[in-house]
Amino acid sequence: MSSAPFRLVLLDAAHDRTAFNSDSAPLNRYLREQVTQDVRRRVAACFVALADGQRIAGYYTLASASLLLADLPASTSKKLPRYPTVPAVRMGRLAIDQAFKGQGLGGALLADALDRAARAEIAAYALMVDAKDESAADFYRHHGFIALPDSPRTLFLPLATVRFSRNLPFSAT
Repeated sequence: MSSAPFRLVLLDAAHDRTAFNSDSAPLNRYLREQVTQDVRRRVAACFVALADGQRIAGYYTLASASLLLADLPASTSKKLPRYPTVPAVRMGRLAIDQAFKGQGLGGALLADALDRAARAEIAAYALMVDAKDESAADFYRHHGFIALPDSPRTLFLPLATVRFSRNLPFSAT
């Protein structure tokens, strides 16, 4: 048995999404009303951190994506093949319930997403995000993400830079 305070699993129908309350109405609404359709249509995968058995403490989504080579910083694009796009994994959403803020869960979920994307059998160059505001962009920059020169709220982190670490506050099942 793990001593981790959270358990990370794929979202399923048994999880109660109604009590989840982050500081973002759109992220709450997405979890309550849209995510199951996206999962069923295979346009996103949703991972939830569970506390106390079944309470959703946080979640994130992943989907396939691509980055235009021309949009990347020159220092990055010059090291890549001359394809018009490079494969990426998009973290579409990341949210923490207000009751669990300040416990490092956001960074831990980001680390899990990076680890999951880097270990995937299907190749991807980077994990990318579209930050909803400047505070979110600061969070990702703090974790090493690089902003696209012409789109500062779209950030990426090359997966080759990811170091695998399982020192996370949850057990993945």
